[in-house]
Amino acid sequence: MITDLFSVPAGRRADIERLLAELAPGQSVALSTHINSDGDGCGSEAALAGLLAQRGMTAFIVNPTPWPAMFRFLLEEGGIDDRSAKGAKALAAADRLIVLDISDVKRLGTLADSVRALAKPPLVIDHHLPGDEPPGTLHVTDVTACATGELVYDVAQVMGAELTPPVATAIYTAMLTDTGGFRYANTSPRCHAVAAALLAAGVDPEKMYQRIYASVPRGRLTLIRDALETLGVDEGYGLSWVDVHNELLNRHNVTAEDLDGVAEFPRSIEGTRLALLFRDLGHGKVKVSFRSVGDVDSNALARRFGGGGHARASGALIAGSLDEVRTRVLDEARAFVGPRH
Repeated sequence: MITDLFSVPAGRRADIERLLAELAPGQSVALSTHINSDGDGCGSEAALAGLLAQRGMTAFIVNPTPWPAMFRFLLEEGGIDDRSAKGAKALAAADRLIVLDISDVKRLGTLADSVRALAKPPLVIDHHLPGDEPPGTLHVTDVTACATGELVYDVAQVMGAELTPPVATAIYTAMLTDTGGFRYANTSPRCHAVAAALLAAGVDPEKMYQRIYASVPRGRLTLIRDALETLGVDEGYGLSWVDVHNELLNRHNVTAEDLDGVAEFPRSIEGTRLALLFRDLGHGKVKVSFRSVGDVDSNALARRFGGGGHARASGALIAGSLDEVRTRVLDEARAFVGPRH
């Protein structure tokens, strides 16, 4: 029934209750997410900060990389304290740490060792497949959730918290971005039901579209133009890919967050089963983004290179030059997907 879509699944509710039992009014709680945080990580953090404040806690952000400019409005509208510049010192000042949208502690980058050394392991809210080194022992995790933001919505429900406009906007940001504007396969009936509840709480969908998808810097478009000039296609295997060289970000005066969505261009080519974005980071490292179509499990392929993520969207950081990594990954991808019939 439609009404059941708004109910918190029993397993999630039990996990959330265990997590909330670890928190108490008066505590200071640090919130963190993965390096190069995205809309789901940022939105989930901002929403949870607002929810914990309703419960009488002081919540603040401690991320391993700077908060993306395109999601700055979440901090401003939520009145959220970002202490990321203080790094490990900010973590040490908190009573507890909650990490969001992370299944492996290595995704905390420069904060990973400090998190491993905490007297109390972090609490975790996430929707990814388990990584090699989970960041904590008490988890609220469900890979069927469309985004970590959906799980934060459930936290609000279990708490009996108010969906204030800043909290609703933050959760909507998380869900909107991680479903590709409600287009990807992770867009479930419940995802739409939760989105409806957020709209009822005051979220303006047109305003959100403008903020996230229609306010890009000119440099992003010229970056995409240059990236598409490197487009490669192997029709026999259904592979498409583009390269982004290290100097392009500086040339176009953009940041890594402006690469979000670039992999969708090769994925949109008819017949593509797996799209790849190769980003040269310099210093002998290449970040590879895997975006799949149909039944191709990009997570399984990414894990062969020490990465991971979702079945349709994953990533890996691989040592080597751009040419070396591209050749190696494409050869492995061909063996993985097999020729088209």
